[in-house]
Amino acid sequence: MYEQEFVNSLYIQLYRIRHFETECIKLYRQGLIRGYFHPYLGEEAIAVGTCAALEPSDYITSTHRGHGHCIAKGAELKYMVAELLGKKTGYCFGLGGSMHIADLSKGNLGANAIVGANVPLGVGAALASSLIQNHRVTAVFTSDGGSNNGVFAESLNLAAIWNLPMILVLENNQYAVSTPISESTRQPELYKRGQALGIDSMRIDGNDVFKVFEKIKQSAKKCRQGKGPVLIEMLTYRHGGHHVNDPGTYMPREKLDYFLSIDPVKRCKTYLLETVGVTEQDIADIESGIHKEMQDAIEFAKKSEELSQEEFLELIQDY
Repeated sequence: MYEQEFVNSLYIQLYRIRHFETECIKLYRQGLIRGYFHPYLGEEAIAVGTCAALEPSDYITSTHRGHGHCIAKGAELKYMVAELLGKKTGYCFGLGGSMHIADLSKGNLGANAIVGANVPLGVGAALASSLIQNHRVTAVFTSDGGSNNGVFAESLNLAAIWNLPMILVLENNQYAVSTPISESTRQPELYKRGQALGIDSMRIDGNDVFKVFEKIKQSAKKCRQGKGPVLIEMLTYRHGGHHVNDPGTYMPREKLDYFLSIDPVKRCKTYLLETVGVTEQDIADIESGIHKEMQDAIEFAKKSEELSQEEFLELIQDY
């Protein structure tokens, strides 16, 4: 049995991501968030379990559906909301928006809107760690859609022949936009792609935050011993369409209902109540605190200014 403090910390992050996404969808509907918005609803256990198992100094590279990764790696909600609203108080001065959030101070090397493009970036970070021997592990989040890009196999092969300290977290939510994995590959058990390259690979339940935590913890230890990389396919399911304007009507109702029944936030809450022994009031207090944190973040972002033209031009000169 896990200690109450640890399970509390997991639930706080799970619920924080869930509430962040839910409230930001409202901001998008109000026209305050421009561009696309890809919710992480239903997949929270992957980000939370992974980042809880990493050391604070470890790296992650993220995807277009990366808000959960960023929060789980320690981001502050007010700077995230400000980034989504295009404000200069955001993590990337409002220039990155929803799909390009980075926080180098927390080891978050950045989200990437190009599907699969963050995988070679993760290989680069892991190679650097290997060369300078700083014992840092890089967790690379990608997707079932990302696994069908050529750069996926090329990057994995490099990581394998160099024994890099990299964990490839393959978030298999079973759809690349609206294309089911069964229609894009003859072998839908994607972890086997890693096995073909001689990489320690496995598939686990991505909706079980404890299972995710344990497998990442074991994999990180292996990587620090010079026995990487590791590929972990984490089976999960979105709670809706690819982005907020996608109704997701192609998703079979019975399958969605099944994954809703094993929702990662509810599962952790049940564990808290039935195994750890916290009360409904304890959980209500946690959730109330997160509601206030998010409301404060929204107010902070709304009151923040956008970059002026002069500030923008001065900023890009540095790059």
